[in-house]
Amino acid sequence: MEESAVNNATSPDDIKLRIHLNELEASVLEAKVRIEELQKENTQLRRENSQLKRMPLFVAVVVDVLDTGEIYLRQQGNNQEYLTHASEDLLPFLKPGAKVAVNNALSIVKLIGNIFDSRVRLMELEESPEISYKDIGGLENEIKEVREAVEYPLTKPEIFKRIGVEPPKGILLYGAPGTGKTLIAKAVAHEAKATFIRMSGSELVHKFIGEGAGLVRELFMLARERAPAIVFIDEIDAVGTTRTNDGTSGSAEVQRTLMQLLAEMDGFDNRGDVRIMAATNRIDMLDLAILRPGRFDRIIEIPLPDLASRFEILKIHSAKMQLSNIDLNEIARMTENSTGAELQAVCREAGMMAVRRDAVAIERSDFIDAVHKVKSEMGTDNRMYT
Repeated sequence: MEESAVNNATSPDDIKLRIHLNELEASVLEAKVRIEELQKENTQLRRENSQLKRMPLFVAVVVDVLDTGEIYLRQQGNNQEYLTHASEDLLPFLKPGAKVAVNNALSIVKLIGNIFDSRVRLMELEESPEISYKDIGGLENEIKEVREAVEYPLTKPEIFKRIGVEPPKGILLYGAPGTGKTLIAKAVAHEAKATFIRMSGSELVHKFIGEGAGLVRELFMLARERAPAIVFIDEIDAVGTTRTNDGTSGSAEVQRTLMQLLAEMDGFDNRGDVRIMAATNRIDMLDLAILRPGRFDRIIEIPLPDLASRFEILKIHSAKMQLSNIDLNEIARMTENSTGAELQAVCREAGMMAVRRDAVAIERSDFIDAVHKVKSEMGTDNRMYT
């Protein structure tokens, strides 16, 4: 009797029913998963549909906030001007120059803030350069003047307030290529702990009318927003050359950019904690308007290093090298009238010659050969040697 009950429980029909039931349960589970996927897709499509139906917002600039509480706006693109109102929550944050989003009824929906050109944002260095004053050989007096004009107004403003003197607005470094102008700017950025915005003068020269001037405006706007900041314009002669009237559209655009730069430097707007540095090796080409006091209050020549400075530069660049019986004073005497960049090249080439020989250390002969090699490559036969 018991054996018959067991056989009935495990009969083929029962097995088929169980298999069928398992298949149905699996199908239900798959259907539930599919329903969840479709619901998510439906939610996403509804969201996208609602966004497509929503009316777009337009960008406008606050021209002024009137005493009546009305906001004077200028819409970007078509320069239409109109008066509107803002909510009590937004009103304290609205100032002339602020960008806002308005709807079709020209009501202010939200504050956007300043939007900078991507090219301008790339000019801001995220991290301070690792160059310090100890990495610069010589130039003690020049570095002192730069620190007084650029670093101290940012790090010790109370001294200027106590004495009652306005710090220099900007400084211009000029000298032969490779003498350390950019190196000084990097050291200032490192020591001043300020936002460092570096650009080349050629980056402001553009084909289309008004584009270069617009970049200059946004550059100084970014500097004011990131203050304390240092704006360093390298190779300023690319945009600051003497103005001429040759009748070409390219020359006219460069002059428009220069005039915008002059206006920003001249202090029509309060620059606050923004210091300006510039560098050039062709000061003779610069327009007199950019050289006058009030724009560049200090014009500092960066000379070729003397004997003591050349020794310091060689010592800095060879500090991590394995040297064998080398008198750096002798190398410094041999490289008269050379620049700091050329001295760095001499150290590098001396090291490469030792690498080529698979040597343990750099010999005197490596430095002698390196001096000859750099001299011939730079075409400085008459300048590096006496």
